[in-house]
Amino acid sequence: MTSDTGLPVLVIGAGPIGLAAAAHLLDRGIEPLLLEAGPSAATAVREWSHVPLFSTWSEVVDPAAEKLLAPTGWTRPDPTAYPTGGDWVGRYLQPLADALGDRVRYHSRVTGVARAGRDRIVDAGRDGQPFTVHVEHPDGTEERVLARAVVDASGTWATPNPLGANGLPALGERAAAGRVAYRMPDLNDTVVRARYAGKRTAVVGTGASAFTALAALADLAEDEPGTHAVWVLRRGITGSTYGGGSADQLPARGALGQRARAAVEDGRATALTGFRTTALEPAADGRLVLVAEDGRSSEPVDQVLVLTGLRPDLSFLTELRLGLDDRLQAPTALAPLIDPNQHSCGTVYPHGAAELGHPEKDVYLVGAKSYGRAPTFLAMTGFEQVRSVAAALAGDHEAAARVELTLPETGVCGGAGLYDAPAQPQSAECCGAPAPQLITLGAPATAASCSTTGGGC
Repeated sequence: MTSDTGLPVLVIGAGPIGLAAAAHLLDRGIEPLLLEAGPSAATAVREWSHVPLFSTWSEVVDPAAEKLLAPTGWTRPDPTAYPTGGDWVGRYLQPLADALGDRVRYHSRVTGVARAGRDRIVDAGRDGQPFTVHVEHPDGTEERVLARAVVDASGTWATPNPLGANGLPALGERAAAGRVAYRMPDLNDTVVRARYAGKRTAVVGTGASAFTALAALADLAEDEPGTHAVWVLRRGITGSTYGGGSADQLPARGALGQRARAAVEDGRATALTGFRTTALEPAADGRLVLVAEDGRSSEPVDQVLVLTGLRPDLSFLTELRLGLDDRLQAPTALAPLIDPNQHSCGTVYPHGAAELGHPEKDVYLVGAKSYGRAPTFLAMTGFEQVRSVAAALAGDHEAAARVELTLPETGVCGGAGLYDAPAQPQSAECCGAPAPQLITLGAPATAASCSTTGGGC
């Protein structure tokens, strides 16, 4: 058996990028098969359905997907409006999955991927063998699926980073599981609201999720006296801590940081800086105390929100030969573009199949999973990735290499992501990238957007 005998391209995950991948493959005349562990499309997005996106509709609808939806009578939402996660699912992602029909199979969890008849060690005849994919269903039954290529768009939502600053769970974190959460709470839910109203909550993290949580808790404090957030930062507060503000080319993203700043300046949140948590201990009054590696302790808190990012689940890919960066767990060619140890630029040079490939031929990690532990992924990035991957799998290497998108700047540039590195002044040349030019998805690339110069911004 060979890898080009009419077998489908297997896409793991029916989320925003997996569904877009299927649309691009179909547009190229390639049959996809999507395997989704959950009961419906975009299972992860449904878990944060209450959270507004900081991207407009124009930035979260893939062009090939829109082309697939057009014959169904689908109406494109107002491109300037901001959807919530629930809007994104109900008005776009689930209709797209429905348009794909039985190419999407739910309740199908991938537990392993390998070359048929070849474990990780064997070289002989490897590239000529199809992929064999083991799938588990909720009733415990298993099956094997063969595929000509594998596109892993399973994301990172299911594997949040722990509280411990060293990447391991803090001592006592598991024991306190009932009062530690790793998701942005829905404070419109009366049961959830009761957990935080009138309580002190530690919010750990410095990204968009932490900003959203701080802003939501600050709003709650206006209605519920005694509500207060303790913002735990592993670094000090610098000029870039709150994001790019008005300089961010995604205005809603810039506004998130300013709302977090207002919460601190108005006294509805207290910042605890340079605090690297190593333990979570019970306080004398039964609440929780965070303990830092330098021996400092936080004030007692009732709840802890750990919003320190996500990481990829690579456990089912161990029999494949992946080329991953040893820091980020991202593809080795992509890692220098997104490594927060080197820069904090929000714009990443658009990339595709060439940067996403691995030593194992015809395997691609796409979407948020391709970023490994890096935090700056945007849906637009994923749409460009899968456009390029589909072109590569179709043998159109010119299209695969072409750049068709320039991503928006965050307005933050120049500061390394290292805890103790001094903040660097912003510079227009911070990462050596060309001046940003925002291009509508699917629009022809201009000469400026196709520049291949740049040092990894």
